[in-house]
Amino acid sequence: MERNFKLVVAYDGTDFHGWQRQLGVRTVQAELEAVLQRVLRHPLHLAGASRTDAGVHAHGQVASVVTSSSIPVENLARALGSRLPPDTALVSATVVPLEFHASRDACGKLYRYRVFNARRRPVETLAQRYVWHVWHPLDLERMCAAAAALVGTHDFAAFAGRGSPRPSTVRTIHRLDLERHADEVWIDVEGGGFLYNQVRNLVGTLVEVGRGHWLPERVAEILASCDRTQAGPTAPPQGLCLEWVCYPPPAGGDV
Repeated sequence: MERNFKLVVAYDGTDFHGWQRQLGVRTVQAELEAVLQRVLRHPLHLAGASRTDAGVHAHGQVASVVTSSSIPVENLARALGSRLPPDTALVSATVVPLEFHASRDACGKLYRYRVFNARRRPVETLAQRYVWHVWHPLDLERMCAAAAALVGTHDFAAFAGRGSPRPSTVRTIHRLDLERHADEVWIDVEGGGFLYNQVRNLVGTLVEVGRGHWLPERVAEILASCDRTQAGPTAPPQGLCLEWVCYPPPAGGDV
């Protein structure tokens, strides 16, 4: 009898070439599939909720895998958790309906971007693998004013990378919050789904505003232009982390 497992995993993306399996490079999907095949003892395909890029981290990436194995979910969690490499962890494993798919069924995601905003180096707090170091002072009030124009349903073509063309560049951002925590500025972006490099391009643009290069009103103009060349630089990957993925509750139980 087939069953479907939902796996929540965390990883330090520094030494991975992203989530998606690729020939000749180390990826999160390939590492997880290799361990799962050893435990479940049959070929399989692991579906991931988000194709995080090289260097991007995750606290709450979600994956799903269908298996014919009769292994209890508790044993799967133990076996998988003990065999994963040190930069990857299994947060939880649950049995879900067979029709559940980690990517297709996702209805929301939260990404957090961390900017280390101080003269001193982030290595002093051992944060250098997880932040973008911006030396110049950032005006958080200006950045918040600029971010307000990005909330809602818009055509985000001006903030879309060219590596993954989509039929539509319209997306919805439910909230875009900026907060300062000691030497760091945290930028939380929650939405139904994102274009390739969309969050990193938004962050790069907001930092330009925070440095005083652009007025906050410029961001609304960039959005309306649908022209990627008008927006700011792509922020580096190490500051970005997938915090969680959410799903609509199915009838008769939680996913």
